[in-house]
Amino acid sequence: MALISICHRNSAFFAKRTTEAASMIIADLSNIAGRRYPARRLTQNIAGGASPIQASHFCLGFVTLDPHGGQVPWHNQEQEEIYFVLEGTGEMCLGQERTTLSAGQAVYIPPRVFHQLTNTGSVPLKMIYCYGPAGDVEHWRQELAGTLPRAGIEAPPLPEGAQPQHTERFSE
Repeated sequence: MALISICHRNSAFFAKRTTEAASMIIADLSNIAGRRYPARRLTQNIAGGASPIQASHFCLGFVTLDPHGGQVPWHNQEQEEIYFVLEGTGEMCLGQERTTLSAGQAVYIPPRVFHQLTNTGSVPLKMIYCYGPAGDVEHWRQELAGTLPRAGIEAPPLPEGAQPQHTERFSE
């Protein structure tokens, strides 16, 4: 199978042929069980994690935050990231900033900056995240173990007036 890629060089386009064969890999969200987290959200990995798509430069996922407080709790990570809200409304905290995000809006999250997204609406908030480079992020394991650094104690404080950080682990 020959693939065509187009490069732009000095305002001229050149077609470059490659003979590298590629197999199509499909990740079907309806077949990805995902994982429930203590902060009342379901995360389904589309690329990376348990997904059949294993990209090396990014991870992509679909997250559903439960109504009235489902959350991606206050955390940071080495990777840069984007959250894109598909449905619902939530409070986004980034560093010391706080704002409302709603369907159709995306937010850029720089590396190592603490952030949190909380569903403030009465319907599920659905969003897509994308971060790179690919790899696990520590806050997933920390949240499951109940060891997530607490805002204002082991981590910087949340912005004034922000929804509280969920730090409890699942009851057993």
